[in-house]
Amino acid sequence: MPTTSLRDLLQPAKDPAVTLGVPQPRRARAVWIGRRRYAPIHDLQKQLIEARAQGRIGDTILLLEHDPVITLGPRANPEHVLLDSRTLNERDIDLVATGRGGDVTYHGPGQLVCYPLLDLRPDRCDVRRYVRSLAEVMILLAREHHVEGGVVDGMIGVWVDRAAPVEWGGPEWAREIAKLGAIGVRLSRWLTMHGFAFNIAVDLKAFELIVPCGIREHGVTSLHELTGRSLTVAEVALASAPQLARGLDLEVPRVEDLSGVDDLASALLAPEA
Repeated sequence: MPTTSLRDLLQPAKDPAVTLGVPQPRRARAVWIGRRRYAPIHDLQKQLIEARAQGRIGDTILLLEHDPVITLGPRANPEHVLLDSRTLNERDIDLVATGRGGDVTYHGPGQLVCYPLLDLRPDRCDVRRYVRSLAEVMILLAREHHVEGGVVDGMIGVWVDRAAPVEWGGPEWAREIAKLGAIGVRLSRWLTMHGFAFNIAVDLKAFELIVPCGIREHGVTSLHELTGRSLTVAEVALASAPQLARGLDLEVPRVEDLSGVDDLASALLAPEA
């Protein structure tokens, strides 16, 4: 009968995510890339997740804000876009069909968008858990600014009580439920794309152009509306490593500032400094 020595047991496991049957902390590279148009970043996501699948890079988290854009998931109802494409074009708002889950949503300046590009294998292959972890990041970010939020059964995202933003006892206790953050993801072979959009100081009137996520009965809010504080997306993003780490259960040492980099693909596909 083969035996295993103590020395053998102390050697690193072949799978770095599991040692002696216990999941180990996983490290992710988080980068702030500033304000970008939607289509090039969608292409960048595809490049990076392919590199992740091939093992050429590790888990990567993109943090950014988009130029104004309305995106539609594969099953989105086009009637939830309330302006025609000509009018959107006149207002310089892009309209893009995308592969994420969910209905129709708006992205624009003043909104923190987070795209985790992760391999959930071998020990995190649970869609509900992953979606809940994205919500947890936003809940923690809101808490940093004295806003309490939570999740609501049947309505993906993070919700707050606009009438009492410093507390959240659940939807049954809230007087005016409003969405603070949206979630839309795509998973293929347990590799993740897309992510969440967290409203910091976004123009809330922009959401009147759509039926956000197909939900008519509740409004949309932002940290600025709830607190009156003037926050920039950059300052929230660059300070978000602790919330990303705790919510996603990853080691996130810091958020790198790559907002001035033009060739993001080369920077992110190169070995991390």
